[in-house]
Amino acid sequence: MKIAMLAPPWLPVPPPGYGGIEQVVQLLSDELVRRGHDVTLFAAPGSRSTAQVRSPLERTHPREMELAIHEADHVAAAFASIDAESEPFDLVHDHCSFNAFAFADRLDTPLVHTLHGPFNDTTVAFYARHAGRAPVIALSRYQAAHAPEGLDVAGVIGNPIVVGDFPFRAEKEDFLLWIGRLNDDKGPQRAIAAAREAGMPLLLAGPVQPGEEHFFAREVEPLLGRDRVRYVGEVGEDKLGLYARAAALLMPIRWPEPFGLVMTEAMACGTPVIAFPEGSAPELVLDGETGFVVEDEHAMAEAVGRLDEIDPGRCRSSAKERFDAAPVAEAYERVYASAAQRARSPIR
Repeated sequence: MKIAMLAPPWLPVPPPGYGGIEQVVQLLSDELVRRGHDVTLFAAPGSRSTAQVRSPLERTHPREMELAIHEADHVAAAFASIDAESEPFDLVHDHCSFNAFAFADRLDTPLVHTLHGPFNDTTVAFYARHAGRAPVIALSRYQAAHAPEGLDVAGVIGNPIVVGDFPFRAEKEDFLLWIGRLNDDKGPQRAIAAAREAGMPLLLAGPVQPGEEHFFAREVEPLLGRDRVRYVGEVGEDKLGLYARAAALLMPIRWPEPFGLVMTEAMACGTPVIAFPEGSAPELVLDGETGFVVEDEHAMAEAVGRLDEIDPGRCRSSAKERFDAAPVAEAYERVYASAAQRARSPIR
């Protein structure tokens, strides 16, 4: 198929640091090219891919993600280029937030939109108003179940990783790991409580983003250094080593996360995940097989004592079977074929 892949305008593909959507777009585009598709990636300047790359805007906008003008400009320019193509695209796969979806019916080419964010009052109202514009892909069954009535959920497909890029280690070290943005939803303070009750050292890794400094100073910083709790900052490539060495990844979230990428990355390294039953976590973590799904900090501490029940090899093989780029791209191919067929054969 000839596919137009539409990335957000804020960061290049692949991202230089944090950038989950850009990472997804890179892996999916490259895998689709490997599978023989003709992919054109519309992305921010500086983007690289085995796909053909076009950059509708002149510069990136990493510090202006709240300004819709840049996304609207990016989408409008991409749409104009797609419609002007001498050999038409079979399909557009949109990873932007809202503009492309809202105006999908202005495009001659069928469009599929991936839901990269959670549903809340604002986004539910938006998707309900524009439900008939294009089919969407949910990242988890949880996300699909909370879609507004009338929204055409064409499939449930998780975000891809390349399992072979993650180091596997069967023998773990004597510490627990928590990775994420340091805020109340992600729960670093709850991870500290669970690790202290379990009597295990804990490493915290991730950014303290603007607006979250007060939470860090109040809930996390006073606990550092006690009972072997350390904050190691926003890790880069060192993240892979931490994943592989840790006895387990703690995921004490208290928000309906549509897809927790850190959980799949940890499992790719053979590291079990102990998670609270929020959002997609019960789908990603196979309870008793690739980790444990628990209700609270006390149960999380108890699960730490059961980690010898989890086979690191099964954690990795499960991640490869479910989240590797190849099966994810294959699932998208089925959605693409269905969407293109529906566009060629509209219901009369």
